[in-house]
Amino acid sequence: MHRLAAAVPLSLILLACNPGQGGATQGDETDAPLAAITPVDIQPFTISEVTEFEEPWAMTFMPDGEMLVSEKAGKLFITKQTGEKTEVKGVPKVDYGGQGGFGDVILSPDFATDSMVYLSWVEAGKDDTRGAVVGRAKLILGEDGAKAAPELTDLEILWTQFPKVTGRGHFSHRLAFSPDGKHLFISSGERQKFDPSQDMKANLGKIVRLYPDGSVPEDNPFYDQGGIAAQIWSLGHRNLLGLAFDEQGRLWNSEMGPLHGDELNLVKRGANYGYPIVSNGDHYSGEEIPDHDTRPEFAAPAAYWVPTIAPSGLTFYDGEAFPEWKNSFFIGGLAGEAIVRVTIDGESAKEAERYEMGARIREVEQAADGSLWVLQDGEKAKLLKLSPTG
Repeated sequence: MHRLAAAVPLSLILLACNPGQGGATQGDETDAPLAAITPVDIQPFTISEVTEFEEPWAMTFMPDGEMLVSEKAGKLFITKQTGEKTEVKGVPKVDYGGQGGFGDVILSPDFATDSMVYLSWVEAGKDDTRGAVVGRAKLILGEDGAKAAPELTDLEILWTQFPKVTGRGHFSHRLAFSPDGKHLFISSGERQKFDPSQDMKANLGKIVRLYPDGSVPEDNPFYDQGGIAAQIWSLGHRNLLGLAFDEQGRLWNSEMGPLHGDELNLVKRGANYGYPIVSNGDHYSGEEIPDHDTRPEFAAPAAYWVPTIAPSGLTFYDGEAFPEWKNSFFIGGLAGEAIVRVTIDGESAKEAERYEMGARIREVEQAADGSLWVLQDGEKAKLLKLSPTG
């Protein structure tokens, strides 16, 4: 069952390639079908190639305009906008393989005074199991701010995916602070195990809300249930690779569907988004999943994609360099090999434009000057700067 979503203009859909037997170890990050699209005729930006990384996963801007960029195998770099890179020492040991390894990196809301960064990575467990963890550490830049030998110190683990399970897919482990800096949100994938998304005794397939020190807020929706349930902000998710807040302070997530049915969700307190009971895609095996509209008790996506774009990083644009983009979301497309711009209207969303990039896109971030910075995915992945044309 393949459904065309209103979120995708029909003029952009030329071809959907069936992948045959899906659900391989690598999962939909690598095996999703490619949606061939019509490129935008005139791109409003120029592309500058800045430097290269090996399997980069995340980037975040520091106050001075330099970036922290993580590589999945377990490296972290301070990167200047000119492309010069300095490796950061003290990165935690990661369980690398498949979709697992070093994940997200974001700054503490009080970074200017505490120099703390928040990290996610995959650690090994017993009997060939593994799971994501989130920690924080102090970033030491050297005397007088010199960056010759940056290092992470005083690493502290704040949160762990539970339970650890076999396989190397769907860790998700994206991080985002609320605009007021009071709460840390963590995306936790269902690890290709389906049912944990609905299990309140597991934090797989959930979005988790914590205080910055890792403690659990008493106003979380399921706090009174205690245990793992107390952490949970929303449930019924699959593989959530993007978290971002809009100008109203509302949390959104980009999420991979199974075979098609990728989602952009407005994340609400205590909401259940229905996976694996409902989806606008189907299982890789060909088994059909009922659509969202058959089960109105579950929260439906604000926008969805059939055929897939395999959404990765998500960012909200509020810069001045591209006035026509203001108050839009940008989603990186892995299978789609594109950057997708999405506009929102209340609680609804729709695709506005799709910029074909000719490579899998892992991450998109906005710099202070309003330029858009893009990380490709995989080996010899380029860091790109998108600047206004002219």
